[in-house]
Amino acid sequence: MIDLKFIRQNPELIRNAILVKKIDLNLDNLFNIDAKVLELKKQLQAVEEEKNINAREVPKANNLDRPLLIEKGRKIGQQIEEIKSQLKIVEEELQKLLWLVPNIPAAEAPVGATEDDNVEIKRYGTPKAFSFKPLDHVEILEKHNWAELERVAKVSGSRSYSLVNDMVLLEMALLRFSMEKMKNKGFNLITVPAFAREFAFIGTGHFPVGKEQVYFIPEDDLYLTGTSEVVLNALHSGEILKETDLPILYAGFSPCFRREAGSAGKDTRGLIRLHQFYKVEQFVIGKNDPSQSAKWHQQLLEISEEIIMDLELPYRVVDVCTGDMGAGKVRQFDIEAWVPSEQKYRETHSCSSLHEWQARRTNLRYRDLNGKMQYCHTLNNTAIATPRIMVPFLENHQNSDGTINIPAKLQPFMGGATKLG
Repeated sequence: MIDLKFIRQNPELIRNAILVKKIDLNLDNLFNIDAKVLELKKQLQAVEEEKNINAREVPKANNLDRPLLIEKGRKIGQQIEEIKSQLKIVEEELQKLLWLVPNIPAAEAPVGATEDDNVEIKRYGTPKAFSFKPLDHVEILEKHNWAELERVAKVSGSRSYSLVNDMVLLEMALLRFSMEKMKNKGFNLITVPAFAREFAFIGTGHFPVGKEQVYFIPEDDLYLTGTSEVVLNALHSGEILKETDLPILYAGFSPCFRREAGSAGKDTRGLIRLHQFYKVEQFVIGKNDPSQSAKWHQQLLEISEEIIMDLELPYRVVDVCTGDMGAGKVRQFDIEAWVPSEQKYRETHSCSSLHEWQARRTNLRYRDLNGKMQYCHTLNNTAIATPRIMVPFLENHQNSDGTINIPAKLQPFMGGATKLG
Protein backbone atom coordinates (compact mmCIF):
# COMPACT_ATOMS: atom_id res chain seq x y z
CA MET A 1 0.00 0.00 0.00
CA ILE A 2 1.15 3.53 -0.77
CA ASP A 3 0.94 6.33 1.80
CA LEU A 4 -2.13 8.46 1.05
CA LYS A 5 -0.18 11.68 1.59
CA PHE A 6 2.35 10.53 -1.03
CA ILE A 7 -0.48 9.77 -3.45
CA ARG A 8 -1.95 13.24 -2.97
CA GLN A 9 1.42 14.88 -3.53
CA ASN A 10 2.48 12.73 -6.50
CA PRO A 11 -0.61 12.07 -8.62
CA GLU A 12 1.20 11.84 -11.95
CA LEU A 13 3.72 9.35 -10.56
CA ILE A 14 0.83 7.19 -9.38
CA ARG A 15 -1.03 7.58 -12.69
CA ASN A 16 2.03 6.35 -14.54
CA ALA A 17 2.39 3.33 -12.23
CA ILE A 18 -1.28 2.49 -12.82
CA LEU A 19 -0.71 2.78 -16.57
CA VAL A 20 2.47 0.73 -16.91
CA LYS A 21 1.26 -1.96 -14.49
CA LYS A 22 -2.15 -2.18 -16.17
CA ILE A 23 -4.10 -1.70 -12.94
CA ASP A 24 -7.86 -1.27 -13.13
CA LEU A 25 -8.08 1.86 -10.98
CA ASN A 26 -9.53 5.32 -11.58
CA LEU A 27 -7.32 7.66 -9.54
CA ASP A 28 -9.76 10.57 -9.91
CA ASN A 29 -12.41 8.43 -8.23
CA LEU A 30 -10.00 7.78 -5.36
CA PHE A 31 -9.34 11.51 -4.99
CA ASN A 32 -13.09 12.26 -5.00
CA ILE A 33 -13.72 9.75 -2.23
CA ASP A 34 -10.69 11.08 -0.32
CA ALA A 35 -12.24 14.57 -0.53
CA LYS A 36 -15.52 13.20 0.86
CA VAL A 37 -13.65 11.65 3.79
CA LEU A 38 -11.89 14.93 4.54
CA GLU A 39 -15.17 16.88 4.31
CA LEU A 40 -16.99 14.47 6.62
CA LYS A 41 -14.12 14.63 9.12
CA LYS A 42 -14.33 18.42 8.99
CA GLN A 43 -18.08 18.29 9.59
CA LEU A 44 -17.60 15.83 12.45
CA GLN A 45 -15.03 18.03 14.12
CA ALA A 46 -17.30 21.08 13.84
CA VAL A 47 -20.33 19.25 15.25
CA GLU A 48 -18.30 17.75 18.10
CA GLU A 49 -17.03 21.22 18.99
CA GLU A 50 -20.63 22.43 18.98
CA LYS A 51 -21.58 19.56 21.28
CA ASN A 52 -18.78 20.45 23.71
CA ILE A 53 -19.80 24.10 23.80
CA ASN A 54 -23.41 23.11 24.41
CA ALA A 55 -22.37 20.68 27.18
CA ARG A 56 -20.46 23.44 28.96
CA GLU A 57 -23.57 25.65 28.91
CA VAL A 58 -25.86 23.09 30.54
CA PRO A 59 -24.56 23.41 34.16
CA LYS A 60 -24.72 27.21 33.92
CA ALA A 61 -28.22 27.37 32.45
CA ASN A 62 -31.36 28.26 34.43
CA ASN A 63 -34.21 25.80 34.96
CA LEU A 64 -36.02 27.13 31.90
CA ASP A 65 -33.08 26.88 29.45
CA ARG A 66 -31.48 23.71 30.76
CA PRO A 67 -34.02 21.25 29.20
CA LEU A 68 -33.69 23.04 25.88
CA LEU A 69 -29.89 22.71 25.96
CA ILE A 70 -30.14 19.05 26.91
CA GLU A 71 -32.50 18.41 23.99
CA LYS A 72 -30.14 20.31 21.70
CA GLY A 73 -27.27 18.14 22.92
CA ARG A 74 -29.29 15.01 22.17
CA LYS A 75 -29.95 16.16 18.61
CA ILE A 76 -26.31 17.07 18.12
CA GLY A 77 -25.40 13.58 19.37
CA GLN A 78 -27.69 12.05 16.74
CA GLN A 79 -26.08 14.22 14.10
CA ILE A 80 -22.64 13.04 15.19
CA GLU A 81 -23.68 9.38 14.92
CA GLU A 82 -25.10 9.98 11.44
CA ILE A 83 -21.86 11.61 10.27
CA LYS A 84 -19.79 8.81 11.84
CA SER A 85 -21.90 6.22 10.04
CA GLN A 86 -21.42 8.01 6.70
CA LEU A 87 -17.71 8.45 7.41
CA LYS A 88 -17.24 4.74 8.13
CA ILE A 89 -18.82 3.78 4.79
CA VAL A 90 -16.75 6.28 2.81
CA GLU A 91 -13.52 5.38 4.65
CA GLU A 92 -14.06 1.70 3.84
CA GLU A 93 -14.63 2.63 0.21
CA LEU A 94 -11.42 4.65 0.22
CA GLN A 95 -9.49 1.80 1.86
CA LYS A 96 -10.58 -0.62 -0.85
CA LEU A 97 -9.25 1.75 -3.50
CA LEU A 98 -5.99 2.32 -1.61
CA TRP A 99 -5.41 -1.44 -1.65
CA LEU A 100 -5.45 -1.25 -5.45
CA VAL A 101 -2.85 1.50 -5.77
CA PRO A 102 0.30 -0.08 -7.25
CA ASN A 103 3.85 0.38 -6.06
CA ILE A 104 6.14 2.62 -8.08
CA PRO A 105 8.32 0.41 -10.28
CA ALA A 106 12.07 0.99 -10.23
CA ALA A 107 13.38 3.29 -12.93
CA GLU A 108 15.53 0.40 -14.18
CA ALA A 109 12.55 -1.96 -14.60
CA PRO A 110 11.66 -2.49 -18.27
CA VAL A 111 8.31 -1.05 -19.31
CA GLY A 112 6.10 -3.57 -21.08
CA ALA A 113 2.68 -5.19 -21.18
CA THR A 114 3.24 -8.96 -20.97
CA GLU A 115 5.90 -11.59 -20.29
CA ASP A 116 6.95 -11.22 -23.93
CA ASP A 117 8.38 -7.84 -22.93
CA ASN A 118 10.60 -9.24 -20.18
CA VAL A 119 14.27 -8.60 -20.80
CA GLU A 120 16.84 -11.38 -20.67
CA ILE A 121 19.88 -10.28 -18.68
CA LYS A 122 21.82 -13.52 -18.21
CA ARG A 123 22.20 -17.09 -19.45
CA TYR A 124 23.99 -19.94 -17.74
CA GLY A 125 24.81 -23.31 -19.23
CA THR A 126 24.23 -24.66 -22.70
CA PRO A 127 21.14 -26.74 -23.49
CA LYS A 128 22.22 -30.32 -24.06
CA ALA A 129 22.34 -31.66 -27.61
CA PHE A 130 20.92 -35.16 -27.22
CA SER A 131 22.22 -37.99 -29.42
CA PHE A 132 18.82 -39.66 -29.09
CA LYS A 133 15.19 -38.53 -29.15
CA PRO A 134 14.63 -37.28 -25.60
CA LEU A 135 11.39 -37.96 -23.77
CA ASP A 136 9.32 -35.29 -22.13
CA HIS A 137 8.85 -35.48 -18.36
CA VAL A 138 5.47 -37.23 -18.57
CA GLU A 139 6.90 -39.92 -20.85
CA ILE A 140 9.78 -40.40 -18.41
CA LEU A 141 7.37 -40.78 -15.48
CA GLU A 142 5.23 -43.26 -17.42
CA LYS A 143 8.25 -45.26 -18.61
CA HIS A 144 9.37 -45.94 -15.03
CA ASN A 145 5.93 -46.01 -13.37
CA TRP A 146 7.05 -43.05 -11.29
CA ALA A 147 3.64 -41.37 -11.13
CA GLU A 148 -0.09 -42.05 -10.95
CA LEU A 149 -1.41 -39.06 -12.89
CA GLU A 150 -4.51 -40.55 -14.53
CA ARG A 151 -5.62 -42.65 -11.57
CA VAL A 152 -5.23 -39.83 -9.05
CA ALA A 153 -7.16 -37.47 -11.35
CA LYS A 154 -10.17 -39.78 -10.95
CA VAL A 155 -9.94 -39.33 -7.21
CA SER A 156 -8.74 -35.74 -6.81
CA GLY A 157 -9.59 -34.08 -10.09
CA SER A 158 -7.47 -32.59 -12.85
CA ARG A 159 -4.13 -30.92 -12.14
CA SER A 160 -3.43 -33.14 -9.16
CA TYR A 161 -0.43 -35.47 -8.98
CA SER A 162 0.84 -38.56 -7.25
CA LEU A 163 4.52 -39.54 -7.37
CA VAL A 164 5.76 -43.09 -6.85
CA ASN A 165 8.95 -44.66 -5.47
CA ASP A 166 12.11 -42.86 -6.73
CA MET A 167 10.15 -39.68 -7.55
CA VAL A 168 8.93 -39.43 -3.96
CA LEU A 169 12.53 -39.61 -2.79
CA LEU A 170 13.64 -37.13 -5.46
CA GLU A 171 10.99 -34.59 -4.48
CA MET A 172 11.92 -34.85 -0.82
CA ALA A 173 15.62 -34.67 -1.66
CA LEU A 174 15.13 -31.47 -3.65
CA LEU A 175 13.25 -29.86 -0.78
CA ARG A 176 15.75 -31.04 1.82
CA PHE A 177 18.66 -29.91 -0.36
CA SER A 178 17.23 -26.40 -0.71
CA MET A 179 16.52 -26.07 3.00
CA GLU A 180 20.07 -27.11 3.82
CA LYS A 181 21.26 -24.44 1.40
CA MET A 182 19.11 -21.79 3.08
CA LYS A 183 20.32 -22.80 6.52
CA ASN A 184 23.92 -22.45 5.38
CA LYS A 185 23.09 -18.98 4.05
CA GLY A 186 21.99 -17.84 7.51
CA PHE A 187 18.22 -18.11 7.06
CA ASN A 188 15.89 -19.30 9.80
CA LEU A 189 14.11 -22.46 8.69
CA ILE A 190 10.42 -22.29 9.48
CA THR A 191 7.37 -24.36 8.66
CA VAL A 192 4.09 -22.49 8.35
CA PRO A 193 0.42 -23.50 8.01
CA ALA A 194 -1.09 -23.83 4.56
CA PHE A 195 -4.00 -21.57 5.52
CA ALA A 196 -4.43 -18.03 6.78
CA ARG A 197 -7.00 -15.37 7.56
CA GLU A 198 -8.08 -12.82 4.98
CA PHE A 199 -5.98 -9.96 6.40
CA ALA A 200 -2.79 -11.90 5.63
CA PHE A 201 -3.73 -12.17 1.94
CA ILE A 202 -4.57 -8.47 1.88
CA GLY A 203 -1.15 -7.90 3.46
CA THR A 204 0.78 -9.57 0.66
CA GLY A 205 -1.42 -8.04 -2.04
CA HIS A 206 -3.04 -11.32 -3.11
CA PHE A 207 -6.37 -9.74 -2.06
CA PRO A 208 -8.64 -8.01 -2.93
CA VAL A 209 -7.62 -8.80 -6.52
CA GLY A 210 -6.89 -12.49 -7.06
CA LYS A 211 -9.47 -14.11 -4.80
CA GLU A 212 -10.51 -16.39 -7.66
CA GLN A 213 -7.10 -18.09 -7.44
CA VAL A 214 -7.50 -19.05 -3.77
CA TYR A 215 -9.36 -21.93 -2.13
CA PHE A 216 -11.71 -20.77 0.64
CA ILE A 217 -12.83 -22.73 3.73
CA PRO A 218 -16.03 -20.86 4.71
CA GLU A 219 -16.73 -22.89 7.88
CA ASP A 220 -13.47 -21.64 9.39
CA ASP A 221 -13.17 -18.33 7.51
CA LEU A 222 -9.73 -19.38 6.28
CA TYR A 223 -8.04 -19.43 2.88
CA LEU A 224 -5.45 -21.92 1.58
CA THR A 225 -2.16 -20.20 0.80
CA GLY A 226 -0.23 -20.42 -2.46
CA THR A 227 3.06 -19.48 -0.80
CA SER A 228 4.46 -19.23 2.74
CA GLU A 229 5.04 -15.53 1.99
CA VAL A 230 1.40 -14.95 3.03
CA VAL A 231 2.00 -16.19 6.57
CA LEU A 232 5.55 -14.88 6.93
CA ASN A 233 4.60 -11.34 5.93
CA ALA A 234 1.90 -11.29 8.62
CA LEU A 235 3.85 -13.17 11.29
CA HIS A 236 5.12 -9.96 12.97
CA SER A 237 2.04 -7.90 12.10
CA GLY A 238 1.35 -5.22 14.69
CA GLU A 239 4.68 -5.71 16.45
CA ILE A 240 7.28 -2.98 16.80
CA LEU A 241 10.62 -4.50 15.93
CA LYS A 242 14.03 -3.02 16.74
CA GLU A 243 16.37 -1.92 13.99
CA THR A 244 18.97 -4.24 15.49
CA ASP A 245 16.54 -7.15 14.89
CA LEU A 246 16.75 -6.58 11.14
CA PRO A 247 17.07 -8.15 8.72
CA ILE A 248 14.94 -11.14 9.66
CA LEU A 249 15.66 -13.98 7.24
CA TYR A 250 13.15 -16.78 6.81
CA ALA A 251 13.17 -19.90 4.67
CA GLY A 252 9.54 -20.93 4.87
CA PHE A 253 8.35 -24.40 3.97
CA SER A 254 4.70 -25.22 3.34
CA PRO A 255 2.32 -27.10 1.11
CA CYS A 256 0.80 -24.63 -1.34
CA PHE A 257 -2.57 -24.49 -3.07
CA ARG A 258 -3.69 -22.53 -6.12
CA ARG A 259 -6.92 -22.85 -8.05
CA GLU A 260 -5.24 -21.77 -11.31
CA ALA A 261 -8.58 -20.31 -12.37
CA GLY A 262 -8.69 -19.21 -15.98
CA SER A 263 -5.76 -21.37 -17.09
CA ALA A 264 -7.73 -24.31 -18.46
CA GLY A 265 -5.88 -25.90 -21.35
CA LYS A 266 -2.77 -23.79 -20.77
CA ASP A 267 0.48 -25.44 -19.66
CA THR A 268 -1.34 -28.13 -17.72
CA ARG A 269 0.44 -31.28 -18.90
CA GLY A 270 2.01 -33.45 -16.21
CA LEU A 271 3.65 -31.58 -13.35
CA ILE A 272 2.97 -28.03 -14.54
CA ARG A 273 0.34 -25.68 -13.07
CA LEU A 274 -0.85 -28.05 -10.36
CA HIS A 275 -3.41 -27.20 -7.70
CA GLN A 276 -1.15 -28.44 -4.90
CA PHE A 277 2.62 -28.33 -4.57
CA TYR A 278 5.42 -27.76 -2.06
CA LYS A 279 7.69 -24.77 -1.82
CA VAL A 280 10.60 -23.41 0.16
CA GLU A 281 10.34 -19.63 0.06
CA GLN A 282 13.03 -17.08 0.85
CA PHE A 283 11.57 -14.13 2.76
CA VAL A 284 13.38 -11.06 4.08
CA ILE A 285 12.10 -8.40 6.48
CA GLY A 286 14.58 -5.54 6.24
CA LYS A 287 15.18 -1.90 7.04
CA ASN A 288 13.47 0.91 5.19
CA ASP A 289 16.49 1.48 2.98
CA PRO A 290 16.22 1.13 -0.81
CA SER A 291 19.96 0.54 -1.22
CA GLN A 292 19.92 -2.28 1.34
CA SER A 293 16.84 -3.77 -0.30
CA ALA A 294 18.58 -3.71 -3.68
CA LYS A 295 21.50 -5.65 -2.16
CA TRP A 296 19.17 -8.22 -0.61
CA HIS A 297 17.28 -8.52 -3.86
CA GLN A 298 20.50 -9.41 -5.64
CA GLN A 299 21.51 -11.80 -2.85
CA LEU A 300 18.21 -13.67 -2.98
CA LEU A 301 18.62 -14.02 -6.73
CA GLU A 302 22.17 -15.33 -6.34
CA ILE A 303 21.04 -17.96 -3.80
CA SER A 304 18.44 -19.30 -6.22
CA GLU A 305 20.94 -19.24 -9.06
CA GLU A 306 23.32 -21.25 -6.90
CA ILE A 307 20.56 -23.80 -6.24
CA ILE A 308 19.76 -24.23 -9.91
CA MET A 309 23.47 -24.35 -10.81
CA ASP A 310 23.96 -27.11 -8.23
CA LEU A 311 21.15 -28.97 -9.97
CA GLU A 312 23.14 -28.56 -13.21
CA LEU A 313 20.28 -27.04 -15.16
CA PRO A 314 20.73 -24.52 -17.98
CA TYR A 315 18.82 -21.36 -17.14
CA ARG A 316 18.36 -17.71 -17.88
CA VAL A 317 17.47 -14.66 -15.75
CA VAL A 318 14.92 -12.13 -16.98
CA ASP A 319 14.20 -8.61 -15.76
CA VAL A 320 10.41 -8.67 -15.47
CA CYS A 321 8.56 -5.82 -17.16
CA THR A 322 6.07 -3.53 -15.43
CA GLY A 323 2.99 -5.16 -16.92
CA ASP A 324 4.04 -8.64 -15.78
CA MET A 325 5.47 -7.94 -12.33
CA GLY A 326 2.31 -7.38 -10.31
CA ALA A 327 0.98 -4.40 -8.39
CA GLY A 328 3.24 -4.47 -5.34
CA LYS A 329 6.62 -5.05 -6.94
CA VAL A 330 9.35 -2.43 -7.27
CA ARG A 331 11.58 -4.82 -9.19
CA GLN A 332 11.32 -8.48 -10.16
CA PHE A 333 13.72 -11.00 -11.62
CA ASP A 334 12.65 -14.46 -12.78
CA ILE A 335 14.85 -17.50 -13.26
CA GLU A 336 13.74 -19.76 -16.10
CA ALA A 337 15.14 -23.26 -16.58
CA TRP A 338 15.54 -24.90 -19.98
CA VAL A 339 12.88 -27.50 -20.86
CA PRO A 340 14.16 -29.65 -23.76
CA SER A 341 10.77 -31.01 -24.85
CA GLU A 342 9.42 -27.51 -25.31
CA GLN A 343 12.65 -25.99 -26.56
CA LYS A 344 12.14 -23.03 -24.29
CA TYR A 345 12.92 -21.66 -20.83
CA ARG A 346 10.20 -22.01 -18.19
CA GLU A 347 9.97 -19.99 -14.95
CA THR A 348 11.09 -21.78 -11.79
CA HIS A 349 11.93 -18.87 -9.46
CA SER A 350 10.47 -15.41 -8.96
CA CYS A 351 12.52 -12.84 -7.02
CA SER A 352 10.71 -9.69 -5.86
CA SER A 353 11.41 -6.51 -3.92
CA LEU A 354 8.36 -4.66 -2.59
CA HIS A 355 9.87 -1.96 -0.33
CA GLU A 356 7.23 -0.93 2.28
CA TRP A 357 4.17 -1.76 0.15
CA GLN A 358 3.37 -4.98 2.02
CA ALA A 359 4.51 -3.71 5.42
CA ARG A 360 2.01 -0.84 5.32
CA ARG A 361 -0.77 -3.33 4.62
CA THR A 362 0.21 -5.57 7.56
CA ASN A 363 1.43 -2.81 9.90
CA LEU A 364 4.92 -4.31 9.96
CA ARG A 365 7.13 -1.72 11.64
CA TYR A 366 10.36 -1.13 13.52
CA ARG A 367 11.86 1.67 15.61
CA ASP A 368 15.11 2.93 14.09
CA LEU A 369 18.22 3.93 16.03
CA ASN A 370 16.94 7.51 16.24
CA GLY A 371 13.68 6.38 17.80
CA LYS A 372 11.62 7.01 14.65
CA MET A 373 8.95 4.52 13.63
CA GLN A 374 9.54 3.04 10.17
CA TYR A 375 7.78 0.54 7.94
CA CYS A 376 9.91 -2.46 7.05
CA HIS A 377 10.90 -3.47 3.52
CA THR A 378 10.01 -6.99 2.39
CA LEU A 379 11.51 -9.20 -0.29
CA ASN A 380 10.84 -12.75 -1.42
CA ASN A 381 12.12 -15.38 -3.81
CA THR A 382 11.56 -19.04 -4.46
CA ALA A 383 14.25 -21.34 -3.09
CA ILE A 384 12.62 -24.33 -4.74
CA ALA A 385 9.11 -25.40 -5.75
CA THR A 386 8.22 -29.03 -6.35
CA PRO A 387 7.23 -30.80 -8.41
CA ARG A 388 7.61 -28.00 -11.00
CA ILE A 389 11.44 -28.08 -10.83
CA MET A 390 11.28 -31.79 -11.66
CA VAL A 391 10.13 -31.00 -15.21
CA PRO A 392 13.47 -29.52 -16.35
CA PHE A 393 15.35 -31.81 -13.94
CA LEU A 394 14.09 -35.06 -15.48
CA GLU A 395 14.28 -33.87 -19.05
CA ASN A 396 17.79 -32.40 -18.87
CA HIS A 397 19.32 -35.31 -16.94
CA GLN A 398 17.90 -38.22 -18.96
CA ASN A 399 20.11 -40.75 -20.70
CA SER A 400 19.47 -42.88 -23.78
CA ASP A 401 18.92 -45.97 -21.62
CA GLY A 402 16.15 -44.19 -19.72
CA THR A 403 18.15 -43.55 -16.55
CA ILE A 404 18.30 -40.13 -14.89
CA ASN A 405 21.59 -38.64 -13.72
CA ILE A 406 21.70 -37.19 -10.23
CA PRO A 407 23.93 -34.09 -9.93
CA ALA A 408 26.82 -34.42 -7.48
CA LYS A 409 25.44 -31.78 -5.07
CA LEU A 410 22.14 -33.64 -4.77
CA GLN A 411 23.59 -37.14 -4.36
CA PRO A 412 24.07 -36.90 -0.56
CA PHE A 413 20.31 -36.28 -0.26
CA MET A 414 19.57 -39.32 -2.43
CA GLY A 415 21.50 -41.79 -0.32
CA GLY A 416 24.59 -41.43 -2.49
CA ALA A 417 22.86 -42.68 -5.66
CA THR A 418 24.28 -41.31 -8.92
CA LYS A 419 21.41 -42.40 -11.15
CA LEU A 420 17.71 -43.23 -11.05
CA GLY A 421 16.01 -45.91 -13.12
